Amino acid sequence: MRGGVDRYSRDDFDTPVEDYDFGAVDNVGSLIDQMSKAGGFTATKLASARDILRESMSRVGNEGVLNWLSFPACLCATGTRGFFLEGVKRNAFNVVVTTCGTLDHDIARTFREYFHGDFSLDDIALGEQGLNRLGNVIVPNECYGEILENVVLPWLEEIELERKQKNSENPWLGFGSVELCWALGDRIEDESSLLHWVAKHRIPMVIPGITDGSIGAQLFMHRQKNPQFFVDLLADEQILSDMTWTAEESHALMVGGGISKHHVIWWNQYRGGLDSAVSITTAPEYDGSLSGARLREAVSWGKVRPEAPQIVVEGDASVILPVLGADLFSQ
Repeated sequence: MRGGVDRYSRDDFDTPVEDYDFGAVDNVGSLIDQMSKAGGFTATKLASARDILRESMSRVGNEGVLNWLSFPACLCATGTRGFFLEGVKRNAFNVVVTTCGTLDHDIARTFREYFHGDFSLDDIALGEQGLNRLGNVIVPNECYGEILENVVLPWLEEIELERKQKNSENPWLGFGSVELCWALGDRIEDESSLLHWVAKHRIPMVIPGITDGSIGAQLFMHRQKNPQFFVDLLADEQILSDMTWTAEESHALMVGGGISKHHVIWWNQYRGGLDSAVSITTAPEYDGSLSGARLREAVSWGKVRPEAPQIVVEGDASVILPVLGADLFSQ
């Protein structure tokens, strides 16, 4: 009851908790189905997230339907990149918002390997050997900064020539992170690359903090030789504006928080909020951070509609996303 105390009756609660029947589990989907009946806290939320995502993904092919995907770069340093890649490859999502590091890791892993490590390794000893630790993933210098500089700077020279041939007077007008991602992806033939599929399907991939990463450093270095070069960030915002204002429906899967999550809900407030939303986070709510903010808070800002199906799943996305993907992408 708004403005007062909610009132409940015994009749409001009539769905019994059921034990798992593992003998009846024949695939991940049937296990998630049982999670919805078993209760057990996060299990029920995971099942709800699967159902919401299944519905939103099924609607992407309809005209005027947006399905947003946002996530932090760190997951692309792991095999969890496969979830994002599969979603884009299948056109299950048609707009992506992420951070600069996603470009870094995607391109680096296209040309080199990352390796298994451990959270408890001696970071001083690793640094002395040129080995960078990202959680329990090891990224040697030659597999990150060095390869990115060797690959991306020549690509930027090519892109410079292409843009000037198309518009010699103002080659960088409209060249935001979306166009950058497509230009980079056009140069990657490896189908294990997220950028490859973003470019192939011309899915807008927006990087609001494009300078905050190794690719951002390559852009800066390119500008030292080509002072007229710039990235038109407001061109990205025009794309998002056009998509949002004309959308009949808008849905989102937001992994983690930060600038990626905020950019999704920020733009959706202009159309009255998201029509459905799934959030995956490990952050607590009590510190007031956006990463920890529950979706019900976004309702107060008009960024999620009050009637929208929504769920927050607390847990490690490197565990949750593969489970969801094994069901959602099983066919």
